[in-house]
Amino acid sequence: MTETAVYAAGGVLWRLVEGKLKVLLIHRTAYADITLPKGKVDPGETLAETAVREIYEETGIRVSLGVPVGVSRYHMPNKRQKIVHYWAAEATEPAIRASAFVPNKEIAALEWVGLNKARKRLSYPVDIEILDHFATLVDEGVLHTFPIIALRHAKALSRDEWKKADADRPLAVRGRREAEAMVGPLRAFGPRKIVSSPAVRCVKTVTPLSKSIGRRIELTRLVSQDAWEEGESDPRTVVGSLVRGRRPAVVCSHGPVLPGILTELALATGTLRGSYLGSASALDTGAFSVVHLSATNPGSGIVAIETHDPKV
Repeated sequence: MTETAVYAAGGVLWRLVEGKLKVLLIHRTAYADITLPKGKVDPGETLAETAVREIYEETGIRVSLGVPVGVSRYHMPNKRQKIVHYWAAEATEPAIRASAFVPNKEIAALEWVGLNKARKRLSYPVDIEILDHFATLVDEGVLHTFPIIALRHAKALSRDEWKKADADRPLAVRGRREAEAMVGPLRAFGPRKIVSSPAVRCVKTVTPLSKSIGRRIELTRLVSQDAWEEGESDPRTVVGSLVRGRRPAVVCSHGPVLPGILTELALATGTLRGSYLGSASALDTGAFSVVHLSATNPGSGIVAIETHDPKV
């Protein structure tokens, strides 16, 4: 991020009504315009967290983020550039029913419309461009997706500082802060399953997330560093199970094991391997890559990959 730009995030909310796709438009009171839900990043917040929070604040609808659908850039009246990141986000019927939205001084109304009508009603060309990116997902049949999140454990004590078994090496003070800080960014993608190496530094990394979402941590040596060093790691088995399960999941592992996890995700989904896999697996401690897969046909390939590094 640059210091001079203003960053914001939002989403293209969608639902199916009697089999027909509808997207949500926001009628803003003060500006007398029609736009997509979005808002500025709060201090210490990641873009993904901002998108989920702003969508809820403007619509009352709680969502989990799907595939990223583009970035808009434009200059505000004060000449500062505004950069807005958008994700697709399904509005489930329970979430819509739970919304307590009422017209207010910021949002005059919410409107569900088809794509063609949305293009005509949106007030700004930059929003129409985002909608066009979203429409591409619809045309390609990959709107329904689920994420598998490859997470590198938070900062641990160095091997020089720890004289016992490496698998028992704990998180450093910074690592404990990182584990807490990543809960919000990870929750933005709606994880429902947590898989981890049994190493203490991995388990402690995902413990705050486990408590936050009420899901137990499933331990497997198949993605541990000890198994990798002994030539016994097996990310293929773990990845295959997650892809078949088609549920949003987090896999917490180690730097040397992550390239194998990303490679197996590509192989399991029939995706051509390339340098992008190296970039997605070369994570700093506490960082993660979100791999979006088609929920209706996971074998159709990786839909998108995005990497997040919620530093503290």
